[in-house]
Parts: sequence; C-alpha cells; structure tokens
Amino acid sequence: MRRSNLALVLRHLRDAGPRSRAGIAAETGLNKATVSSLVAELVERGLAREGELDRAGSVGRPGTIVELDGRGVGGVGVEVNVDYLTALALDLTGTVLFEQRVALDVQALPPAKVLDATAELAARALRECRRLKVAPVGLTLAIPALVDVEAGTVAFAPNLHWTDVPVVTGLTERLTQRLGRLGFPIRMANDANLGALGEHAMGSVAGTADLVYLTGEIGVGGGVISGGRLLGGAEGFSGEIGHIQLDPNGRRCGCGRRGCWETIVGLAGMLRLAAEPNDPVHDPSLDLEQRLDMLRRRAELKDRRTLDALAQVGTGLGIGAAVLVNVFNPRVVLLGGYFAQLGPYLLGPMMAELKARVVAPDIGGCRVELSWLGFSAASRGGANVALDAVFDDPARVAAGAGAGERDSG
Repeated sequence: MRRSNLALVLRHLRDAGPRSRAGIAAETGLNKATVSSLVAELVERGLAREGELDRAGSVGRPGTIVELDGRGVGGVGVEVNVDYLTALALDLTGTVLFEQRVALDVQALPPAKVLDATAELAARALRECRRLKVAPVGLTLAIPALVDVEAGTVAFAPNLHWTDVPVVTGLTERLTQRLGRLGFPIRMANDANLGALGEHAMGSVAGTADLVYLTGEIGVGGGVISGGRLLGGAEGFSGEIGHIQLDPNGRRCGCGRRGCWETIVGLAGMLRLAAEPNDPVHDPSLDLEQRLDMLRRRAELKDRRTLDALAQVGTGLGIGAAVLVNVFNPRVVLLGGYFAQLGPYLLGPMMAELKARVVAPDIGGCRVELSWLGFSAASRGGANVALDAVFDDPARVAAGAGAGERDSG
C-alpha cells in the first residue's frame, strides 16, 4: 500500500505540478499525515524537493510547496533507423542530459555491426549520465520493426532487412563489455509507438487524449493514443501503418507487397520523385536533416521538380491519413520525422484530401499539427518509458541515490 501511495504522489507531482502537502492531500484523497510521511520519503530518495512557501490564499501559517525532483535519476532512449542512430538521456524532470544523432547506412550493414555502433552511441549517453552523477534506471531501444517485446527480438524489420534478430541480448552484451555490469533493464519497442508516447509526454500537443502520430523516414510508422493510452495491439505489433495497401499494382515495398502507403509517401519515395539518383540528397552518409535542408532550400527557390514531388507526397499523405481519421476520430494528427521538416509544403494537399475523404463533418473535429520534437520523438519516448519504472515504483530508487548534484557545465 505504501509503495502504491508513493507512486500516486510522485505521479501527481509530475502531472499536476508543484503543490503544497495540503493540496496533494485534497487532490489525491490521502490524509495529510500520510502525505507528509510520503513526501518526506520522496525527498529522502531525491525524487521530490521542497520549494517556496505557499502564500496564495493561505490562512494561518503557509505550507511549503513540494515539486518533482529526480535530477539524479535518468532514463535513456536509443533509436535505430534506416540511415541514422539517435541516443537521448532525460532525468525525471524531463531535462535533456545527452542527445546525439549519427548518420549510419543501417541497410548496408549486418545486424552485428549495427549493434556495435548502437552500443557505442548508447555508451556515450551512459558515460555522460555517470559524469553528471545521474543513475540510469533503464534504456529503451526504438526500432522500425515488428518487435517481440518479451523476447527482446526483432521479428521482422522490412526496411532494415532483419528477421528474428535477438537485439536486446546483443545490445546488453556489448554495453556490458564497454561499461561493466549495467544494473538496469534494456527493453525494445516499435519506433512509431515510442514516438507517439514521446509526443504525448512532452511534445507540442502533450496530453492530447486522442492522437494519431505519423512519422516519415524510409518507412512510415504510426502510433495511436486513444483515451490517453497507447494502442499496442493484442501482440504488441501495432504501428505498421506504412503497410496499408493503397495501390495493389504499385511499387514493390520492402515487406514484399505492392503499393504500400510508405512506397508513396516514405522518404525513399519522396527523394525518388524529387531528385536524380546521383543527387546528394540520396547520400546516406550525410545527416538526414542536412539532406532535407537541401530540399527545403530548393522548394523556397521554387524548383518545380521539388515542389511537384512534395505536392504528390502531400496528396498521398492525405489519402492514407483519411483512413486513420475515419477509424480512430483523433483530435490531432501529428506529423513527425521528415513530414514535420517539410510540413509547410505537405499540409495544403494533405488537408484537401482529408476534407474530401473523411466521412465526418469538419474532418471529425481533427486538426493536423507538425511535431516540435522532429527526429528525437522516438528516443524521447524511449527515455520516458524507462523512467516510468520510477513513477510506477519510487521505492526502486534507494534513499540518497536520486539526489546527486550535477556539474554546472
């Protein structure tokens, strides 16, 4: 019961913000003496701290404001995508401790080499946590694949050309070789689902209860938040919306079928429309944002091929998104990945298709927004998932373990 109440108070501080003890008691239904004892324990564990006096509307002696702390506790999110790797570390307050993206042609490498590079990047994030005196409580790997979460295995990743790859075991072994005993779990999940969780936790539409998140890289992924909860599916295989078949006679997809949505609006399809094969925008050794900047500059200069390609992708994006809006009736369709980077050129034709194809009036009350998190959404979602373990059970953080002081730099 005490562990449950500790979690209740810690989550309330996260969701509701700084509160007096009396406010926490009134809003959680716990009595004041219990709240005082729980707050004292959370402070001892470094997960909460006392701030200023609460003078607003107080009668008699003002109480002390209590706020979320946890600056000595961290979560790490790592993403493997077709042409880049990303690592990001957050503390319990959502402060970014480390963030780095590196270009990597994952499709051209065997899984073992990709795991070597992933472990090296993840080790950098963990060493930075160590330097800042932050104790990691978990690492979550995001990957564009059907993921067997329990086994820690990639069941099928069509754009990576991976099948039945034991990723979690391989990454754990490599990190242990670099850092010694880890002392925290490593988990894995679909990148689009983690991106949706990252956006729901700390993106531009954070807290939106009904949300469809679309991310565009080489493939197209989607995560659905319904009633404030991620729809993971019976076996956890949701998120592969890029394989909705829109044209049975269309281009061959990496999954082996024809005319999947991602063959029309994925990054590879867009680049194929926008530039010749020897154009530098196709070079996987260049950072993805650098390549997208080239296209954006061409669009700004009114290059007709670029503008026509983006208009065609925007139309295709609207056709597929209309299916999802008709099924889920979200409040927001949020565009991430390269869709967000080139969003101003995609929104017009996309909205035209949504208005023509969504059955409900006024697109069912849905609006389309561009992500602020860009290519970091999945790694942020992974870091947040790692930190959820503390919000579920604050007692897993030993007294004093979460209260380390950071270097000012």
